[in-house]
Amino acid sequence: MQTTPLSPEDPAQIGGFELLGRIGQGGMGQVYLGESPGGEPAAVKVIKPSVVDSTSRLRFAQEIDILKTVWGARIAQLLDADADAEQPWLATEYVEGPDLGKHVMTHGPLPALLVLSLGSTIAEGLGYVHKQGLLHRDLKPANILLGPNGPKIIDFGLAVFAESSASLTAANTVVGTPSCMPPEQANGEKPLTSAVDVYALGTVLLFAATGHLPYQANNIHVLFHMVTDPATVPDLTGTPDELVPLLTSMLSHQAQARPTVTEVVQQCRALVEAQGMKLAQARRRLTTYTAAPPQDFPTLQPASVSDTVAPSTPAPSDPVTLPGDEARVVLPDQATSGADPTLLLTSPHQTSPASQPAPSEPAVLVPPSAHDEQDVQDTKEPGSAQDGARRTRGTGRQPARSLRHSAQAKRTAQQLREAYAAGAPF
Repeated sequence: MQTTPLSPEDPAQIGGFELLGRIGQGGMGQVYLGESPGGEPAAVKVIKPSVVDSTSRLRFAQEIDILKTVWGARIAQLLDADADAEQPWLATEYVEGPDLGKHVMTHGPLPALLVLSLGSTIAEGLGYVHKQGLLHRDLKPANILLGPNGPKIIDFGLAVFAESSASLTAANTVVGTPSCMPPEQANGEKPLTSAVDVYALGTVLLFAATGHLPYQANNIHVLFHMVTDPATVPDLTGTPDELVPLLTSMLSHQAQARPTVTEVVQQCRALVEAQGMKLAQARRRLTTYTAAPPQDFPTLQPASVSDTVAPSTPAPSDPVTLPGDEARVVLPDQATSGADPTLLLTSPHQTSPASQPAPSEPAVLVPPSAHDEQDVQDTKEPGSAQDGARRTRGTGRQPARSLRHSAQAKRTAQQLREAYAAGAPF
């Protein structure tokens, strides 16, 4: 996804990070592509002035505290933050690559082998989160970024300590993404356990393999009923046969019937090795496969059914969220109140059914791929959107820098390698 130019009202820098463009926005704030004084790229999240109050500051401070706690190779790391600034902000590691949802919508479902690799990688990453006594609570395709060093988990805005009943949300409310949340979370049960993340990971892997989620409905109340009804089984249409037992167990209605994240890793490993491959090899194939269009890798065998499923295209009016924003919808009595179109989901047991259609699943806007971000100033023609952004920012501001020096270094290194290879005696 292309970085869009800064608008005249956007700050030129925040917290020492120079802002280069917009990479996402939502009800609470804006996410920018930034660069540290030392040239480190970052995703900088800034809360909108219109929503800065004591509650939003407290919730933002909680997100920062959680990001300080979580760690691991599969977590987009916190770089810096200030919840007390006039405009609260935080900066995290910038992952060059699309989210899983965007990749599947563009290129179709992943082959079964790579779904297993993704499952083991993310399950292992969640294991480190759970060891800190934390739950993610909002794992979904949009919160998995496919970076050059493998997938990364983002958006810990809803993360809580597993045994904590404290919450900054109102009573009788449910927060999260309806199609990816387990029944106990949809029912508002507390405390939640690590089984909620196992279920959510099951929905992510189902989407990766088939292009659809386990429950789909045009009405939010119908969707909640499907999720919470024990008699309504998840839709596993198009799932490769070897994945069905694993996904069925991960999407079990009862939390205690689901495998642990450790067991998910073990089962994924066993299925990969049954195909004659080491899990480390499958991980490398996943990274290579998601770094370029799948048609460039004819040696990988696609799943027989899942690759034929056409990914759905979101409607133009679909809402979007930022890392840290909940999945929310407008309730019927708020539709004309002028409220933000991403309001907290009220528990289905507290509202009556309505005919209002539910919005499609929100998607996190993510940084552009490494290919798109190679060299902003060298590759964009005069008059392009990026060129216009530079001319706009030139008025009363320092000229925008890009990641040009990094791209130049890569090109120089490549030229040196080619020159050496040409003259090498072997």
